[in-house]
Amino acid sequence: MTISYDVAGDGPALVLLHSGVCDRRMWDPQWPDLLAAGHRVVRADFRGFGETPAPDGPHNDAEDVLHLMDALGIERAALVASSYGGRVALEVAARHPDRVSDLVLLCTALAGREPSAGLRAFAEREDALLEAGDVAGAVDLNVGTFLGPDADAPAREAVGRMQRHAFDVQLAVTERFPRITYDVDLSLVRARTLAVSGGRDLVDFRHIAAGLPDVLKDARHVELPWAGHLPSLERPAAVTELLLDFLRA
Repeated sequence: MTISYDVAGDGPALVLLHSGVCDRRMWDPQWPDLLAAGHRVVRADFRGFGETPAPDGPHNDAEDVLHLMDALGIERAALVASSYGGRVALEVAARHPDRVSDLVLLCTALAGREPSAGLRAFAEREDALLEAGDVAGAVDLNVGTFLGPDADAPAREAVGRMQRHAFDVQLAVTERFPRITYDVDLSLVRARTLAVSGGRDLVDFRHIAAGLPDVLKDARHVELPWAGHLPSLERPAAVTELLLDFLRA
């Protein structure tokens, strides 16, 4: 399967990986500024999101990212990733450290972590709404949970559209295929890393970001006190400035 993507620009490669409640359109606010800063920018939809169809067999999202980099002739790139995309970026950087120069992880997820009571309650409520056929309710639940108070109406509408599309694609499949998972040793990551958390986010993601400097060789943590789980959509200009400052350093 070929995953859908956009690529533009010249210069050092920068790959954008989306969260599990969005698709590659979440990077619309950052796209022009990253190009103007002199990067070759790539953004892609994971399987079952955006314009990429649902999986047609067992799959691994990190391997999809690496295959896309190979197809575009990108030997090494910086990865900017949100939430679930951060989990994928960490797997790429741990399994293939020579392929990743820098990591910017926005409210990243992490494989193998036991969810908090709050995150379990969210997942149970989402499952109940979907089983009852209330897809609109599940969309509203995701928008309300993962966007912080600084998100404006257009951001909330955009996340709602992306999440609704993902539900429609994923619920339409007649056969579900598993993600292939690997045990990942984060101590193998060599990329310079900026781990960003949101002060208004679920505690799971705040703790993950705060703990990454203890396990990665070259990482620092920054908390944005105003942010929920999707700061790049909540205050796009501030996050664009943050990641460009890091990438220029």
